[in-house]
Amino acid sequence: MTADEILKSADFKRCEAFHGHVCPGLSMGYRATKLAMERLKENRAEDEELVAIVETDACSVDAVQVLTGCTFGKGNFIFRDYGKMALTLFSRQSGEGVRVSLRQGAFTPDEKHMSLIQKMISGQATDAEQDEFRQVHFKRTCDVLEAPADGMFVITEVKSGLPSKARIEPSQPCARCGEPTMPSKMETAGEEKICRGCADI
Repeated sequence: MTADEILKSADFKRCEAFHGHVCPGLSMGYRATKLAMERLKENRAEDEELVAIVETDACSVDAVQVLTGCTFGKGNFIFRDYGKMALTLFSRQSGEGVRVSLRQGAFTPDEKHMSLIQKMISGQATDAEQDEFRQVHFKRTCDVLEAPADGMFVITEVKSGLPSKARIEPSQPCARCGEPTMPSKMETAGEEKICRGCADI
């Protein structure tokens, strides 16, 4: 498919609506998720049929949530803060998994693009620079959408590490702040069981 066809597709439109804008990062997440789901022969999860593990908290993960149906609330969307554009997707039905990661050198930073991004973030971009940013940003987005999959991503099978289903357990009060907390998420401080918020203070 061409970039224009993908941008007009219902799936991409849903990702755009959820994320709020079109950008290269969202497009990477869209491509990676589509590849993972095709490899596993899976459709969007209604409940916990799929488990997604992402290694960044950047734009790409919004496409993962929309396309897979995996969410924090269902416990089948897991974040590992590794700073990598990588997605591991598991099928609970088959037990199979696949990891899709950005290939080294596949999306090299463009100096002009990065400079314009910094100016946009700082609010110092002129009207002309804002227009130029939108043009460059859109072109980079289209480049991601049209790049050959094997040139953009490394795809590997994952044979182990399927996370257990979401845990539901009764809360107990933190010994310091008194707020209800999952016991499995509490820390031990002396003889007290406290929440991680109080442990960080």
